[in-house]
Amino acid sequence: MNKMNLRIVPALLLAIFSGTASAAAFQLWEQNASGLGNAYAGSAAVADNASTVFFNPAGMTQLSGFQFSAGVTGVGPSYEFRDTGSTGAFKGSGNGGDAGGWNAVPNLYLSGHLTDNLSIGFGVSAPFGLATEYDSNWVGRVQAIKSEIKTVNYNPSLAYRVNDKVSLGFGINYQQLDAEITSYTPAGLYRVKGDDSAWGWNAGALFTLSPAMRVGVSYRSAVNYTLEGTRSVGANSVAAKADIKLPDTFILSVWQQVSDRWEAMGDLSYTRWSTLDRLDVRSSAGVDTEIFNYENSWRLAWGAAYKASDALKVKFGIAYDRTPVRDEYRSARVPDNDRLWLSLGGQWNAGRYGKVDVGYSYLYVKDPSIQQSKAVGVAHELRGDYNASAHIVGAQYSVGF
Repeated sequence: MNKMNLRIVPALLLAIFSGTASAAAFQLWEQNASGLGNAYAGSAAVADNASTVFFNPAGMTQLSGFQFSAGVTGVGPSYEFRDTGSTGAFKGSGNGGDAGGWNAVPNLYLSGHLTDNLSIGFGVSAPFGLATEYDSNWVGRVQAIKSEIKTVNYNPSLAYRVNDKVSLGFGINYQQLDAEITSYTPAGLYRVKGDDSAWGWNAGALFTLSPAMRVGVSYRSAVNYTLEGTRSVGANSVAAKADIKLPDTFILSVWQQVSDRWEAMGDLSYTRWSTLDRLDVRSSAGVDTEIFNYENSWRLAWGAAYKASDALKVKFGIAYDRTPVRDEYRSARVPDNDRLWLSLGGQWNAGRYGKVDVGYSYLYVKDPSIQQSKAVGVAHELRGDYNASAHIVGAQYSVGF
């Protein structure tokens, strides 16, 4: 019974942390709701609650006593396809409905001081997630029907304050990944399903240039997986393996107290998506290949906050998120393109009872076009355009003791 429980708990957590892509490709920025209203500008420098464990562990030295933060964001992307001349004998019919949909991305963080200069923290989050699903008989069923990636990340961290100006942080990441892809073949539904756990790390530094200005830098390592599971076509199923390397990310952030009421913050991040060029699924049936050929991408954000009263803070922000997806390799599984974030949020400070943050972002996505070929008996080509966008809402509670 105990062994069964130990296996069930990670599976349940993966089901809960089933976010859907909101940043470029299938990266998830929604690791708190307090940063959502600022479009996550200043993510590695703000350090105003325990969620700094994820964005920059060095920020724990800015927090007092014991800190707890928990929240959830709802991510609702929309991908509506319009056919412009797809071809192939088994291509199906119809545009597939909306391949997006709402999913929840929860998070939880703790931090506390071991000594005046040494802090410890722990976080549970979902750095990557994907969920696209079309009608089973749509015109692009040979290319894709369902595509799902779930991750859950456990992140113990340490931070050390070197002096009043410099703090350093480091964390270990134990990350679980569960993936499933399906598509149509004349012999029945094609499905690949697998999972794995792997290790990574993150580190950061926080520089307090003055009481009114902080600069943060942080890095999250790439994570290498060997997924193990099954490859099935219709009722026939065999064991399968696939290697995948999820990318590393570097963040440079600044936070500044402009006046008694105004704060400003900025963010530049760089993600090395070139680690993901292809997915080779190996089994006794041979090797099935999904081509990505992603490029490295960057994200630029600016935000501000206005202290309307001792209890209320209003936030807003804007960000530009450049996709790693090349036009010639765009896939129905991840029909991504460049996006613009427009964000608004607020914080209610109830003193010793804690703080509540809420936020909303609208993502304007440059409409993607697609021309994807795949051979199933004969060549099939998916041609068309997407009408794409996303809504993100979030809430978070933070308290210190």
